[in-house]
This record gives sequence, C-alpha cells and structure tokens, in this order.
Amino acid sequence: MGHDHSHGHSHDHTDANRTRLAWAFAITASILVAEVIGAIVTSSLALLVDAAHMLTDTLGLLLALTAANLIARKPTTKRTWGFRRAEVLSATVQSALLLAVGIYAAIDAVRRLFAPAEIHPTGLLWFGVIGLLGNVISMWIISAGRKNNLNMRAAFLEVVNDALGSVAVIVAAIVIATTGWMRADSIAALVISALIVPRAMKLLGETTHILLESTPRGLDLLAVREHLENQPGVIAVHDLHASQIASNLPVLTAHVVVEDSMFSAGVAGDLLKNLQKCVADHFTISIEHSTFQIEPASHQSTEHQHGC
Repeated sequence: MGHDHSHGHSHDHTDANRTRLAWAFAITASILVAEVIGAIVTSSLALLVDAAHMLTDTLGLLLALTAANLIARKPTTKRTWGFRRAEVLSATVQSALLLAVGIYAAIDAVRRLFAPAEIHPTGLLWFGVIGLLGNVISMWIISAGRKNNLNMRAAFLEVVNDALGSVAVIVAAIVIATTGWMRADSIAALVISALIVPRAMKLLGETTHILLESTPRGLDLLAVREHLENQPGVIAVHDLHASQIASNLPVLTAHVVVEDSMFSAGVAGDLLKNLQKCVADHFTISIEHSTFQIEPASHQSTEHQHGC
C-alpha cells in the first residue's frame, strides 16, 4: 500500500534547468579556450590551474546538462524512478573532479613557490578579467535554479569557484605588475585550491550519503517509529527504512503491526491514510512517498525483520 503526490511543477524546473545549464556550458567552454591561450601566452600557473579547473567545470556542466535531460525522462517498468538519480551521480562526478583539480593545484603551487616562473602580468590581468566576467554571467544564469537539486547546486558551485579563481588571478596579476613578486602567481593558485577542496568534499559527502541510501539528514528515524507507534491501534513498527532517491525525494517503508480487531472492523484503510499523513506532515523532512505494510498481530510470528 503506498502513497504518491503529483509533482507537475518539477517538469517546469527541469526545462528551465536545462536552458540555464546550456547557456552556462557555452560560456564556460568559451572561457576555457581563452584561458588556455592566456596560460600559454603569460606562463602563469594560476591561470593554467584556473584553466584546468575550467576544463573540469566544462565537463561538469556537460554532465549536469546530460543529467538534466535524463531526469526529464518518464519512469518505466525497468526504471520505476526514471533517471532521477542521474542528478546525484552527476553531482558526485563533478565534486570528485573538483577535488582532484584542487589537490593538483595545491601540489603544483607549492612546487612553483620554490621555482617561480616569469609571468606576463598584463596578459594575465586581461585573461583574468575575461574569465571573471564570463563566470559572473554564468552565476547569474544558474543562480535561479541552484536550490532545485544537487545537480544544479554542483553546477553553481563550480561556477562560483571559477569566479573566485578569476579574482585570485586578477589579484596576482596586479601584485606582479606593481611589485615584480612572481610568487604571487603560486599564492593565487594555492588560494584557488583552498576554495575548491572544502566545497568539493562537502558536496561529495552529500552525494555519497544519498548513494549509500542513508537516512535523509534531518530525519530522526527513532522519532518516526515512536510517532507511528503512538497511533491508535498500532502495536509495533518494524522493518523501518528511509532513504533518498534524489534531491527532494525521500522515501520511507515500514511494516506496521496492528490489533487483529482493526481488520475485522474494516478500519485498516483509514489507519493507512493516517500513517501516510503522519510522515508527510508531522516531521521537518516531508516524506510524500511512503509504503506501509499493515499486519495483524497474529501475522508477526512469521515475519523476518530487517532494518530499524
């Protein structure tokens, strides 16, 4: 016995997200080409690191755009949730790429601190400004949809990190132009790395949490059990499981043992509606997709319990 709500507005979000991601991808890919040329012309590690970061972001946005298209596909008998989890997989890959770039940037920047290269600050400044302008435009495009799902959050995070990286490049160019201190380029690369790694690790932790089918953060499963067992006619709750298919899509299943008299009285159906309303409305995390197996007390001896 289950419970379902229609989410027609999600199709509007999906269409809008795809448009935003397509524009952001086009802009980011253009900036990538410009920064690669700029890194070659200026010999800047900061710009090269930012270009490598931009490459992962371009790939990440392509993944995000692909995931957004997959999410729009309807469920089938083989994929009953459709491709809703594609957004989580996309965000996982994006965050892993960001983490790899951040670690690489830190290692290479430390190496360049001891052997700084000759940098051309004027070209570095111009390419930094171009990158910043492009990233600001991408941020503005994606910002409206960044709270829709993890896929959009990952894409927005990548663009924000790009923008901060461009600021670091601009600052390094100004320092080199005014003081001649070439190590400013390596310092900027370290700053970019410090901006990337913590955010990437946080996002990777969130996506891994979902992929491991852990209980949604903010949902106390013991409190759920207690609340369900306090409902009239309920004796016990077992095999209680809660997980998350994708962003904003928590699910819950449970076996609910009730008094035998509830079946003879014909009120088990009303109890089911009450249980579904409880998990949808009572807790901070609203679970609109719940499945309850209502069991008479006499059936409990044949059950093999699993889970909470």
